[in-house]
Amino acid sequence: MKQLIIAEKPSVARDIAKVLGATQKSKNYIEGKDVIVTWALGHLLGLKMPEDYDKEWATWNMNTLPMIPKKSGIKPLPKTRPQLKAISHLANRQDVSEAVIATDAGREGELVARWILEYVKFKKPVKRLWISSQTDKAIKDGFRNLKPSKAYDDLYYSAIARAEADWLVGLNVTRALTVKYKDSLSAGRVQTPTLAMVRKQEEKQEKFRPETYFTLDLNYYHLLGRLQLKNPRQYKDREVLEAYVKSLESTPIKVVDIKEKKKIEAAPLPYDLTEMQREANQRYQYSAKKTLSIIQRLYEIHKIVTYPRTDSKYLTTDMKQTMKERLHAVTVIDSERVKSIIKNGSVVQQKNVFQNAKVTDHHGLIPTEQSPRLEKLDNEEMKIYRLIVERFLGLFEEPFVSSNQTVTAQTKDALFTFKQNKVEVYGWKKQKEIEKKQLDFKIGQVIPQQFTLNKELTTPPSPLNEGTLLGQMEKHSLGTPATRAEIIEKLISSDLMERSTGKLMVTPKGKQLLTLVNPSLVTPELTAEWEISLEKIAQGKLNNRQFIQTIEKETARLVTEIKQSEDKYVDHSLTSKVCPDCGEKLREKNTRDGKILVCSSDSCSYRRRKDPKVSNHRCPQCKKKMEILENKNGSYFKCKNCNITEKVEKKGTKNKKMTKHEERRLMKKYSETEEQESPLSLALKQAMKDQ
Repeated sequence: MKQLIIAEKPSVARDIAKVLGATQKSKNYIEGKDVIVTWALGHLLGLKMPEDYDKEWATWNMNTLPMIPKKSGIKPLPKTRPQLKAISHLANRQDVSEAVIATDAGREGELVARWILEYVKFKKPVKRLWISSQTDKAIKDGFRNLKPSKAYDDLYYSAIARAEADWLVGLNVTRALTVKYKDSLSAGRVQTPTLAMVRKQEEKQEKFRPETYFTLDLNYYHLLGRLQLKNPRQYKDREVLEAYVKSLESTPIKVVDIKEKKKIEAAPLPYDLTEMQREANQRYQYSAKKTLSIIQRLYEIHKIVTYPRTDSKYLTTDMKQTMKERLHAVTVIDSERVKSIIKNGSVVQQKNVFQNAKVTDHHGLIPTEQSPRLEKLDNEEMKIYRLIVERFLGLFEEPFVSSNQTVTAQTKDALFTFKQNKVEVYGWKKQKEIEKKQLDFKIGQVIPQQFTLNKELTTPPSPLNEGTLLGQMEKHSLGTPATRAEIIEKLISSDLMERSTGKLMVTPKGKQLLTLVNPSLVTPELTAEWEISLEKIAQGKLNNRQFIQTIEKETARLVTEIKQSEDKYVDHSLTSKVCPDCGEKLREKNTRDGKILVCSSDSCSYRRRKDPKVSNHRCPQCKKKMEILENKNGSYFKCKNCNITEKVEKKGTKNKKMTKHEERRLMKKYSETEEQESPLSLALKQAMKDQ
């Protein structure tokens, strides 16, 4: 009898098959003596759409809202139906005795496999493979420690609850807004409060007014002692501060207090996904989606990092025995540093990292025991891998220790503070600059009066970028590490938010949406409560049906609010250009291929590019790329610099030079069919000699 193993992707299935000795490959699976390894392609099934429940729901009509099915159902996704059919056939084979869920070890991975098993009506025993890396060793160990799928039922119920909640709120609110205001307005329980965070920061910037103020420093060698004030921006006029300085001239400035404080800074814990995305955005301006994609390659293809979609920074105590092996694996990245750590016993100095209670589904992001093949990594993969290794190596190094001194000098009612730091142990931190000479202070010491007046200007709040937005989303429990990148991308693709030079901005459409959508969806509190409930479901502390019943009531309330709203909507995407077919105004839309203009009338299908498409065809005169334009006679190239035009030849009409392979095939054909050379054969030979 055989195990049917369901992986999430073909690449993972191939790795598992290799480890388990399955070699008979087919289009949809790989078979071995005791196993059949097949795969999903991400999700093969999704929740049914409104029209699948009720024919009336197929029409976008306010009277049909809210749409709340009595029982949610699933259906195959059209593009992946053949793979689902293949898995169904495998599941019903007589020689299959049990299934093993080997999809990603997380909430969504659980949902992918459970839906497949539910759809194919699999009634045989089911086990779960739960691993945090894709190395051969991890896969072997995982299959030796398979667990009953029932142990992960609560995780599945949490995934179902999340999917159904998003369906109920997202589809109903989006449909209500779209129908009422006659424009595509996408809203959701997570994406809308996320959009509101970006807008809130923008409003702070818009309300900001720069303010000039003056500060006072006392100079003593290379140190500056700042005048301490309850309000740092107290002095708005330079003359007032100058008069104050003049009043201090008659009295000496003496040291009245010296405080010493030792600061011990342990190495930072490993990255979780959100912090990794924030770091990559800050250093390399990578989007959250791009960072996740890079780490996923390091995990799946190169097998040199652990499971990326983690929300924990801690490690389990049983991992202590694997640390030395992981150290040896990263020697190629920083051999001197690793050798020094091994020489000192390979002891983890950051003891706080091992905490079983703080590890959720997966531990922090660290290197695997598999050494990287650096020649196989591209530049982006190398950057992210180095960051992960850097954090990992820091765990083995001494804390950073510094001695911080604060010196207070006083004259009359004026207090000045000097600060100087001395590094005692660099530990995990690298020496970045030459330390300045430490000055000796004594109580009662007189400091010469050498003042500097500084003109300062308040700075506006910084706009949110993806890194800071991810931090805000994490703080308010919006989404999960695995979904936050998708949420940001959805807001951008829905034309509610846009990226500009690394910053995020809300579009005019997005600003309006925030005024039209329900107030409770704009603030993160309600959605954060839902995320906490989902986590409780995963822990077995809350029934998923109770949660969904709450969401159903909330959905009905949200739809009623929109129906009763008297807010007005102005479509900022409407242009002054008129549709040549029906006379209605054209609407501007963003697409992957650039901006296009579409007719605003529902009954008209007119569309065209807003700006001409730039081709790779070069102008014969200036050699610059030519634009593609259209007229009644079809498409043509035009150089906007020289005004030269050329007709665009249809595909297949351009004469191509015959390849050597085609020459031989043609020659063989005529030499085989004619015993002696015909005039055509002779002509062909002569033509080929002339080429």
